[in-house]
Amino acid sequence: MQLVDDVPARETSAAPTHPLRVFLVEDSALIRACLTESISSLANVGVVGHADTEAGAIAALQRMPCDVVLLDLQLREGHGFSVLKALRAPSAGARLTVIVLTNFTSSQYHSRSMELGADYFFDKSREYDRVCDILENLALRCGPTAA
Repeated sequence: MQLVDDVPARETSAAPTHPLRVFLVEDSALIRACLTESISSLANVGVVGHADTEAGAIAALQRMPCDVVLLDLQLREGHGFSVLKALRAPSAGARLTVIVLTNFTSSQYHSRSMELGADYFFDKSREYDRVCDILENLALRCGPTAA
């Protein structure tokens, strides 16, 4: 797990004026690097950290302020469903936007992800670019120019 300090912490004002903060839960270093590069090219969006295991993700997300979690389902250890359950538990705090990006795209995975509270579900091999579209739209509502 790695945290990145160049994106400011969550502000407490009613109208957020910070860049959209994205936390990556992805076990592939190559895909993580590609996602980080793609996300970093977007205006008012930044990657604040990442984890490659279920336990690492849950621990980091309990202390790392972020707005969006980009979640793979198959992790080095554990499963993305458990991370999603933890994010949607009553004790989890503020509701984060969760984007599932996975190679496991059967209808069962899609249905289960949505049942557990995912906001978006995308096929990693066919819908990768849609993640940036969603993040750009979310950043418009969250970024410094939105206030």
